[in-house]
Amino acid sequence: MTSGNLAEQKASGSASAPRLPYGPLAGIAAGVLGLGVAELIAALAGGASPLLALGDRVIDLTPRWLKEAAVATFGTADKPILLACVGLVTLSLLGVAGALAVRRPILGAGMLVLLGAIDIAALLADRAGNGTTGIVAIVIGLAVGITALILLTRPLRDTDSPSTEAEAPDGFDRRRFLVAAAAVTAVGAAGGVGAKVVTARRLPATRVAIPAAVSPAAPLPAGAELRIDGLTPHLTPVDDFYRIDIALLTPRVDVADYRLKIHGLVDDPVELTYEDLLAMPLYERRVTICCVSNEVGGDLIGNATWTGVRIRDVLKRAGLSPDADAVKSTGADGITIGTPLEALTDGRDSLLAIAQDGEPLTRDHGFPVRMVVPGLYGYVSATKWLTELEVTRFADFRAYWTDRGWSAEGPIKTECRIDLPGDDVMPGERTIAGVAWAQHRGVSKVEVRIDDGPWQPATLAAEDSIDTWRQWTYRWDATEGEHRIEARAYDRTGTPQTADEAPPAPDGATGYPTRTVNVG
Repeated sequence: MTSGNLAEQKASGSASAPRLPYGPLAGIAAGVLGLGVAELIAALAGGASPLLALGDRVIDLTPRWLKEAAVATFGTADKPILLACVGLVTLSLLGVAGALAVRRPILGAGMLVLLGAIDIAALLADRAGNGTTGIVAIVIGLAVGITALILLTRPLRDTDSPSTEAEAPDGFDRRRFLVAAAAVTAVGAAGGVGAKVVTARRLPATRVAIPAAVSPAAPLPAGAELRIDGLTPHLTPVDDFYRIDIALLTPRVDVADYRLKIHGLVDDPVELTYEDLLAMPLYERRVTICCVSNEVGGDLIGNATWTGVRIRDVLKRAGLSPDADAVKSTGADGITIGTPLEALTDGRDSLLAIAQDGEPLTRDHGFPVRMVVPGLYGYVSATKWLTELEVTRFADFRAYWTDRGWSAEGPIKTECRIDLPGDDVMPGERTIAGVAWAQHRGVSKVEVRIDDGPWQPATLAAEDSIDTWRQWTYRWDATEGEHRIEARAYDRTGTPQTADEAPPAPDGATGYPTRTVNVG
C-alpha cells in the first residue's frame, strides 16, 4: 500500500469505516434536545405541547379529501400516523439544519429558528387557547437547541480542509462526536418522556358516582341480541367504541373546575357545574351514533347506553329566543359544532351524557360531559368535553366542519353493513348477517341479493328502539365459486337506502354494502 493511500485513509478516518452524515446527525440531535426541553417546560407549566400543537395545526390545514382518505385508510389510527409523519418531516428538516451548520452556522441556526417560528404560529392558533406557555417553552428550547447545534458541528468545521455532510476534516474524532450526539439525543428524549410523565400525573380523576336515572332505559327486548359469532353485538363495548375527533391529546377536564355555559339568544344565560348536572333528572337511553366519515359498510359506528341530562331541560332553564334555529357547541379541544335547535327540543332524548354503559365517560369518549343526539351524524351533534352551548342562528356562524365544506345539517342516512360470512366458506347452508340503522326513523326491513339476482327478505332481530341499529340474518345455500353479496335497508317510511354511490363528504356516504365470497 502506498504512502499516498495511507494519507488518504488517515484523512478520511479509515478506509473501511462508513462515511456518516455527521452534519445531519448533529442537527437531529440538537433538534431533539431543544424539542425535549420545550416539551418538558410546557408540561411543567401546564401549557400546550409544542409538538401536539403543530400536529393540531396540520389537522386544521389538511384538505378535506386528504382527511377522508386518512380516515378511510387508517380508521382510528389516523392520529398516531399523523404524528409519526410530522415527526419524520421534522427530523428531516433538522437534518438539513445540521448540514447547513457545518458550512455556515448562521444558516443552520436560522433553520432552527424557522422551525421554531412555525411551531409558535401553531401555538398561537391553539384551538383550546393554551398556547402562550408553550411559546415561552419553544423560545427556551430554541436557545438550547441552537447552542447544541453550534457545539456539535464545531469539530466538523475546518478552514484548511472543508468537509461535507459525509466527510470529516483532519483530526476529527468520530467516536467522540457520535458519543456526544447520542448523549444529546438521549437527554432530549428523556425530556420528552418526562413531559409525558408530568402530564400523566396531572390527570384529573374520572371516577365519580353517577346517580340513578329517573328514567332508566327500557329492558332490552327478547330477540334483539342474536348472539351469532362474528356478528356485531347489539351493544358496543366501550373499549371497542370508535373514536374520531380532532384532539391529538385528549383534553384533561377536572370536574371540580368544570363549567358549562349556556348563552346567546336566551332570556337568562346559565352556567352549570358538574354537580349541578348530577343534581338534575338523569335519563338513560340506548342510542346508536355514527361518524359522517363512515364509508358504506364501515365500522365508525357504535351502540351504547348513555346516561345524562336532557338538553331541552337545560335550554329551558335559559329560555329560548323565537329567532334561534341552532346551537353552537364548543368542546375543551376547541372544536365547534352546529346543531339544529329542533333536534334538541323536538321530544327526542338528546342528552348531555355523563355516563356510557353505566360508567362515567372515559376521557377518550368525552369525560366529563358530551352530547348525544339521536338521528344526527357526530360532526353536527356529538361534541365531546363539552364546555359551551350558544343558542344562535345558522346564518350567524360557521362551525369547525361546516367551515371545511361539510353540510350544516347532517341527518344520518339509512344504511346497513354485512358482517358475515367471511371471505372463504365451504359449500352448504351459510349465514349472511349484519346490522342496519336508520336512527330516529327505525329500520323496517333488510333485503339481500346474491350475484345480481332478486332481492330476498332478511330476518330482522327484535327492535330495541328507532334510535338503535338492528341485527339481521339471511340463510344462504352457498354453491362453489365466487359470489357477490349485496344488502340494503329500509326505514319505517318504506324508503330504501339509495344505490347511488357517494363518498362521505359532504353529508355521508351512500351505496349498497357488498362482499365477495369464495365458496369451495
